[in-house]
Amino acid sequence: MATGSRTFTTRPELVGSFGMVASTHWLASQTGMAVLERGGNAFDAAVAVGFVLQVVEPEMNGPGGEVPIIGRRAGEDHPFVVCGQGTAPAAADVATLRGMGLDLIPGNGLLPACVPGAFDGWMTLLQRYGTLGPADVLSYAVDYAGGGFPLGVSAVNTIGDVAPWFDEHWPSSARLWLAGGGPPASGTRFVNPELAATYRRIADGASAASADRDEQIDHARRSFYEGFVAEAILTHVDRAFMDASGRAHRGLLSGADLAGWRASVEEPVTYTYRGHTVAKVGPWSQGPVFLQQLSLLSGFDLDGMHPWGPELVHTVAECAKLAFADREAFYGDPDFADVPLEHLLSPEYAAGRRGLVGHTADLGDLRPGRPGRHEPRLPALRPDPELPSGRGLGEPTLGPVKGDTCHLDVVDRHGNVVSATPSGGWLHGSPAIPGLGFCLGTRAQMFWLEDGLPNSLAPGKRPRTTLTPSMAFRDGEVIAFGTPGGDQQDQWSLLWFLRRVHHGLDMQAAIDAPAWHSTHFTSSFYPRAAHPGRLHVEARVGERAVRALRERGHDVVVEGDWTLGRMSAAAHAPDGTVRAAANPRGMQGYAVGR
Repeated sequence: MATGSRTFTTRPELVGSFGMVASTHWLASQTGMAVLERGGNAFDAAVAVGFVLQVVEPEMNGPGGEVPIIGRRAGEDHPFVVCGQGTAPAAADVATLRGMGLDLIPGNGLLPACVPGAFDGWMTLLQRYGTLGPADVLSYAVDYAGGGFPLGVSAVNTIGDVAPWFDEHWPSSARLWLAGGGPPASGTRFVNPELAATYRRIADGASAASADRDEQIDHARRSFYEGFVAEAILTHVDRAFMDASGRAHRGLLSGADLAGWRASVEEPVTYTYRGHTVAKVGPWSQGPVFLQQLSLLSGFDLDGMHPWGPELVHTVAECAKLAFADREAFYGDPDFADVPLEHLLSPEYAAGRRGLVGHTADLGDLRPGRPGRHEPRLPALRPDPELPSGRGLGEPTLGPVKGDTCHLDVVDRHGNVVSATPSGGWLHGSPAIPGLGFCLGTRAQMFWLEDGLPNSLAPGKRPRTTLTPSMAFRDGEVIAFGTPGGDQQDQWSLLWFLRRVHHGLDMQAAIDAPAWHSTHFTSSFYPRAAHPGRLHVEARVGERAVRALRERGHDVVVEGDWTLGRMSAAAHAPDGTVRAAANPRGMQGYAVGR
């Protein structure tokens, strides 16, 4: 496919000069645009979008969750990372949970709760890089939570699936989500007055505390982590609730855990591929696996392959298996683990690993490498791929569209750019906290209950999350992009990037093109299943490609035409042009701008 070629797209690639916002929900995208129109910058807009997403996509994220953010401030060459990923409680360690008779951290309930990271992640972005105050950015979320919003199909399906669990085990969730006596209908004008009151109280308290913006933001932080929000959380976790283990457990969070944590600002991890420098968050996420895949793929002639032909699908899938094997063996919170990133991203390491990609599909065990003589170690536990029945699962999405979490990208006319992937605290992960209108997150399910692994559970440690926003730079252009999707995030976003670089597709065409992903490696979510050799492809890749992939040995699962991924992207060019695109899959994502 020639560079610059035109092809049918479900929507246009938006082009303008003022600003662009793309996200996984149209109300959130328009909220971001409203902030830009009132004079806020891209960082102000992103914060407002993030809080609205907590309201309108409650099955995908919530205030009890987390958010990693990559940003670039206008006039600066170097991007930054905000780590809004909370840490494990001080009382959480391998021995304690093993003493409860567990070999995996349950995927729901109170045990897998880390410190909620999203609130301070957004407040940190606002304070350091934004211009507005807490009341300004929270007002939109307050309006939607208190005044109502149309509940989407995904949320309705999720509530319907977990309604029996709510009725039997989590009465506070039943009161919130089954208030009419059963699951709400799609399109219902849904209100969450408790969440509206929570954010209104934070905003009003901040405004009353001071006329100074920084002091207002600090007051909002204290309200959440030391004030009335923290008090409600601590009362809540002192009660035992049923979880996926089949037993009831209390939570482990303490007041000291909440008061002692704040989001951090860090350096990104970068890799240059075909003239594009790609920035990702660190190995406390899976972000570097995107870069490892690029390093491996740099030795293949992707230009000569059809963008979704069997040769390219096979090559990308086999490289993914190698990169994700390294994720399992080496990634973890670098404050606790020695993650050999320099070696993992070196040309020499990639060259040695590249030889493992053969003509047929690898169907065996994971094959991590030995970067810089670091010996790989994988968890000893090999969970059964059959999911437990009737106890709730760890991954947020239960519907037909394969994807979860939220994503947003914002650019403004000044050249500020931000990409973020908020997640966690989804409505069916944990019982709703009375009086707050939201539940705690479950990200600690990603830790292993086995000592000595890079991602072993430890007090004060960040779980190796799947959340992974992206940013790319070339010749003065900055592109923010990403997708929901758990372990698939750095597979689906990689496909988008490759189509742009190798086949010249515009942002929307690259989103609309058929997608695929591998589930060969261990899932990050409870119950941590793996499906060796399995390859999920959208049917639009074509019967010929499916047949060719099966002939190479892939266990191909043909998915619906429009089911894999919820990509969005936004870009700022040196001439002031701004662009954006969003995904038609799931029928909620939208890009707006002018």
